[in-house]
Amino acid sequence: MSALQSHRCVKGYGEAQFEINRSLFIGYAARAATVEEAVAFIRQIREKHPDATHNCAAYIVGKHSEQQKADDDGEPTGTAGKPMLEVLKKQNLTDTVLVVTRYFGGVKLGAGGLIRAYGKAASEGVTAAGVVFCEPYACSAVSCDYGLMSVLEHHLGRDGYAIKEKVFAEQVTLYVLHRPEDTAFFSRIADWSGGTACVKEAGEEYCETEL
Repeated sequence: MSALQSHRCVKGYGEAQFEINRSLFIGYAARAATVEEAVAFIRQIREKHPDATHNCAAYIVGKHSEQQKADDDGEPTGTAGKPMLEVLKKQNLTDTVLVVTRYFGGVKLGAGGLIRAYGKAASEGVTAAGVVFCEPYACSAVSCDYGLMSVLEHHLGRDGYAIKEKVFAEQVTLYVLHRPEDTAFFSRIADWSGGTACVKEAGEEYCETEL
């Protein structure tokens, strides 16, 4: 059984902003593989906006979404961090941190207005960052003579296999990603190399597909 788990998360950093009744909302999204990374990102945004009225935050971390937190940062309880966390849950995202910065414009929005505004800022931050599906793939080290490298690269590329890395020594070693259930991969390498290539397991890696 794979030690890695398929999951959805943001592709990278994203930022979006808008105004509601003269209040400026800036939504930030970023990937965070650990709680420490999430906390560091929240601190970074708060240091960027020390004069903001609020810097509210939410994150979900862990391949099973086991670490979750929402912070209203002075807004009425449940009107900021919670709707931001709900954006992550509804999109089934993990390893993702959100921060929404608010500069108060002098007009109160009410609880419902705040919930909608923070939810919108979080959602737009996620959209700006992009979402990817991370799926565990097997990694195999394929070693062959240099004369076979171009032949293997051609066949691998044609059949949709990704070469993660190339290592050059007495022989060339191609680190190839393939689905764990793709047992035909090994027989294909044997066929393409005339049985001369050596294939060894080299762990697992995530492959990301943009959604």
